[in-house]
Amino acid sequence: MAAPSEQRIAVPIDDPNADTEWNDILRKHGVIPEKPPSPTPMIEEAILEARRLAHENRLEGKDLDELDELEDEEDEDFLEQYRQKRMQELNALKKKSIHGSVYPLSKPDYSKEVTEASNNGPVFVHLTSSSGTNVESRVLAQLWRQAAQEYGDIKFCEMRANQAIENYPEKNCPTILVYKNGDIVKQVVTLVTVGGVRMSMLDLDNILVEVGAVPANDMRVLKRRREAEDAEEERQVGKSIRSGTTSKEDDDDDDDWD
Repeated sequence: MAAPSEQRIAVPIDDPNADTEWNDILRKHGVIPEKPPSPTPMIEEAILEARRLAHENRLEGKDLDELDELEDEEDEDFLEQYRQKRMQELNALKKKSIHGSVYPLSKPDYSKEVTEASNNGPVFVHLTSSSGTNVESRVLAQLWRQAAQEYGDIKFCEMRANQAIENYPEKNCPTILVYKNGDIVKQVVTLVTVGGVRMSMLDLDNILVEVGAVPANDMRVLKRRREAEDAEEERQVGKSIRSGTTSKEDDDDDDDWD
């Protein structure tokens, strides 16, 4: 008589991930795999850590005046630590602020003032339009002057595009060239990708951070971003108030027709 063949018994399994006594028995005997650990504790831990860091860094980017305004809200010793930190940052910036204005360039000086100078730090060049009707070029020229004053540790230069590069297309103006260590590391042709005629210092800050000219946590960058966020919040609040007023006026008008 032939030996009976081995047959695999079908074990009923409703939900292999359910926390049941039956599933525990099946896992113990290797019928179903072990249940993977729940991600919930890790997620909760990550959230708590993010909140802790946000609380610890809540004063990052605030200048001395803003820190003084928090005297009644923050621990004095904690505030003093940030005051000292800001003073050190300001002193460091002051020592590095050797520029402070836009350098006009001529072709004979280009190699020395831009290419060679970029070995000591990033150099930003604005190739301007030769046409007085190029609005983008005028916008960038204003931003260039403001940036040169605020970021005295960075060299900002300006030159007519057709003088820097023979037959340079007017349609490509303005052009931003960023040099580091003797090479062009970024090129922006016209302002179409950075806000167009609405380009602001926020957009220029983003370029500075992108190329490593300033860190993302630079207090000048953080302050401007915070001010922009506050302004946008106020705008949204004002918009909501106006919308509510308009809605009420419409309701009053409807009542008049009753």
